[in-house]
Amino acid sequence: MLARAAIAPGYARHNWMFAHRGGKSCCRGSVLRASQRDAGLADAARGEARGGARSVLRDGLRTWQALLVALAGGLGLAAAFPPVGIWPLAVVGPALLAVALWQRSLRGSFLVGLIFGLAYFVPLLSWVVNVAWYAWAGLAGADTVLFAVLALGQRLLLRLRPWPLAVGVWWVAAESLRDRWPFGGFPWGRLAMSQAGAPTVNWVAVGGPYLLTFLLALTGACLAWLILGSTSGAVAGRAVTSLGALRRRAVPLAGLIVAAGVAVAGALLPVDGAAPGTPTAVVAAIQGNVPHARNLPDLLREDTVTTNHADVTLRLASRIQAGHEPAPDLVIWPENSTDQDPRLNPFIYSLISNAVNRIDRPVLVGAVLQNPVRNAGLLWLPHHGPAGAYIKRQLVPFGEVIPFRSLLDTFTSLPSLQPVNFTPGHKAVVFHIGKIRLGDVICYEVGFDGLVSSEVAAGANLLTVQTNDADFELDGQTGETLQQLAMARVRAVEHDRAVVVASTTGVSAIIAPNGNLLARTTLWRPASVEARVPLRTVTTLADRLGGWPEVILTGSAIAALAWILAGAALARRRRTAAE
Repeated sequence: MLARAAIAPGYARHNWMFAHRGGKSCCRGSVLRASQRDAGLADAARGEARGGARSVLRDGLRTWQALLVALAGGLGLAAAFPPVGIWPLAVVGPALLAVALWQRSLRGSFLVGLIFGLAYFVPLLSWVVNVAWYAWAGLAGADTVLFAVLALGQRLLLRLRPWPLAVGVWWVAAESLRDRWPFGGFPWGRLAMSQAGAPTVNWVAVGGPYLLTFLLALTGACLAWLILGSTSGAVAGRAVTSLGALRRRAVPLAGLIVAAGVAVAGALLPVDGAAPGTPTAVVAAIQGNVPHARNLPDLLREDTVTTNHADVTLRLASRIQAGHEPAPDLVIWPENSTDQDPRLNPFIYSLISNAVNRIDRPVLVGAVLQNPVRNAGLLWLPHHGPAGAYIKRQLVPFGEVIPFRSLLDTFTSLPSLQPVNFTPGHKAVVFHIGKIRLGDVICYEVGFDGLVSSEVAAGANLLTVQTNDADFELDGQTGETLQQLAMARVRAVEHDRAVVVASTTGVSAIIAPNGNLLARTTLWRPASVEARVPLRTVTTLADRLGGWPEVILTGSAIAALAWILAGAALARRRRTAAE
């Protein structure tokens, strides 16, 4: 009974779901039973009874400490992504979030989520400021608020005995929601996409990005488990050497070693499907560059941009004719390499045709088509002209489509830059170019699992990402282009396909199926890159499983939350009946 008396008052303060609003009357039996199931928690409470020291395992951090930990966790997680790119921080960030949420009230958990989200999304998305400061503030703010609301769910999941597993599936569920909502989703900042150069990345070929996210978050949760156990090992200034205290360290340490070992064991997975006799092709990406202007209208000088890409293509053709470069089987221009419909503008048509005829190879041209307005990858054949098009399916909100247009028009010129919403495409398109089967995604479509996998399912043996990053690099930021390049590298591993990234201003690159860079450009320079790549047709396990890993992991998170809420409702009914 003395042990119960020591445990119940402090622990019950944080178990809001089992308490009345005033906190004076609670379902002590349920709380005490939950407390006793955790031997480490009981040990810490008995230590407190002897020495009077605060136990982090039982009480959590003080509010100011939790907010500082959340701040550090958010900043650390942002640094896991390019341009900083310290990939192990993708484990440290989730660990610090779990520590900060431990034993917090709902209000405190929301505040922790806000601080973590701000520290995470504000630097991660700082490149959006090149469009407008309010676009940056709005996007980072919306992601932050959504993250803070979702953090309440993680706080509830921390009540479960296998809470490290619950934290892992929570991250998958949170990313799954952010990938879809609002406005069709914004899949930036997924844990898996920070791992392009890490030994963990091969797991995406097994279960897609969501499996890798789960493994990273699980490892972070085990690290949090170890931290919480270690910080509860001191009572009244003396080291606790009891068996329970040792177990609080040994068991979480073992869990961390196993989880981290599984994650980094991805380097040993036989996911590179190289096979003798696999056909190859030489591909080239053209980076024509655009005026390095300080405003969007100057960036959108269509004639200049198209001329630049035609000129770089002509220079490549000259080097090929001189024997300095191999003749490519395919040339790829970036998104918006022409912002005028070449079918309606004779001058633009002649510019493109002249360049394509000189290099005498098919060229995929990024074009804006009219009637209706569409963002397209237009296949241009030498001495023939346009021969097919892929239409971008996932349009950029507040870029290619303007929600709340009439409202925004009252205080910003953003709607005037895009007076008519783009029309989306609705299907995957695979271009047949000799032995090449080319699947195209445009710009931030590379972040959406289903769009990329649909191209592979349609038969693509080579993937390309056409992108225009100029809008986001005006002040010298490299975050957007490097983060997008990292996504393309992850997609190469996931689908065991070579990927060609063609950007107006850089970084343009050719990526091997194992995610390595075969060639790349620098920023804000006219350039072309070439490389020979394999044309693979094998399907990875991730391709065969499709969306099932996401469904299972997200469903597990939802089921765990439902279990907790159902238990709370049952306890409330029993308490009401007892009264």
